[in-house]
Amino acid sequence: MQPDKGIYTLVLQMSETATIATGRLGNICYQRGYYAYTGSARAKSGFSRIRRHIDVAKSINKTRHWHIDYLLPKTTIQAIITTSTEKDLECQISNCIRKKTTPITGFGCTDCRCLSHLHHHTDQSKLIERTLNAYRRYADNIHQWEIF
Repeated sequence: MQPDKGIYTLVLQMSETATIATGRLGNICYQRGYYAYTGSARAKSGFSRIRRHIDVAKSINKTRHWHIDYLLPKTTIQAIITTSTEKDLECQISNCIRKKTTPITGFGCTDCRCLSHLHHHTDQSKLIERTLNAYRRYADNIHQWEIF
């Protein structure tokens, strides 16, 4: 196993409700609150994808390729949770986070059968705990960074 590859979840804060053009999904009204976005970093670039997400959030990188690229500039990254793994756990973790949250239908899941890989909650601590529980259920080597 390569420790620089795995699955990650970004916990994002949206301070104001906003309608954002989100690629082929069109205009989506994102409610104020917190979002958990789960993605895979199992490709060749590995966890460097997280650095790219941070650069998009800070408007250093202006490229818009994935759904998350449209949302990131309007949010603040609050926490990043990762697991180093070669296993394809992205959908299992995302679906586990979905319980007791509001999924944004079609977001980040064009290559799978999931309802969404982005989930909204009004309480940051509950969303982070839900995310950590999902990782504990499916993964080892869990790491959490709080950005605040």
